[in-house]
Amino acid sequence: MNRTKQLTVAELAMGELVVAGRLVDASNATLFCELELPDGSDEVRKVVYKPISGERPLWDFPDGNLAGREVAAYLLSDFAGFNLVPSTTMRDGPFGPGAVQEWVNIDPEVDVIAFTQSEAPSLRVMALFDFIINNTDRKFGHVLVDYEGALFGCDHGVSFHREFKLRTVIWQFAGLELNSAELGQIEKLLVEFTTLEKMVSPYINSEEITALRLRLESLREEPRFPYPNPNWPAIPWPPV
Repeated sequence: MNRTKQLTVAELAMGELVVAGRLVDASNATLFCELELPDGSDEVRKVVYKPISGERPLWDFPDGNLAGREVAAYLLSDFAGFNLVPSTTMRDGPFGPGAVQEWVNIDPEVDVIAFTQSEAPSLRVMALFDFIINNTDRKFGHVLVDYEGALFGCDHGVSFHREFKLRTVIWQFAGLELNSAELGQIEKLLVEFTTLEKMVSPYINSEEITALRLRLESLREEPRFPYPNPNWPAIPWPPV
């Protein structure tokens, strides 16, 4: 089930950000904000703002580059029709430039751990998306189910590495053949890769773009969900 986005990328870019709090469990500065749009509406728009200035250095990713990867993940998700990443853009804010993403109101009645271990079709989509973007941090807490049952993912800042570093709590589809819809998404991304490259090139480097294409080509040649890398931890820690 898909949910109509409450905010467009254009709206994310134009509204004034007012910091309302901080998500203290996040590794990097992650601020909960209200977005004031110049449309005369009194409705409170909720977003997450991740300033580059609040990013913690990592040994295997360039400094000051995580916010851009959040944007690249959204662009690929939207372009391929995965519709898994809430609207996300790069813009200036109270603490400088950073990624701003639409807030998802999750359904507290959903047992996210039980759901993420199921074989729900939407999780197949997420598993495929995570392999394509080489997501190194798909924890249970990064799986969001809203009140309409739509699935979303967040925290894609450590994605698109050139080396195969997939770490995820969604391994139940490993080895299964891709279906026709999934193959169609792969083919679309390969046929229109030049367009995709132009979209993501401001946020990931040329080596990572080449690796992205190679992952897509590997899926076309061997149309199955991948198995874990035996030389890399399969599950992020902590998994929640």
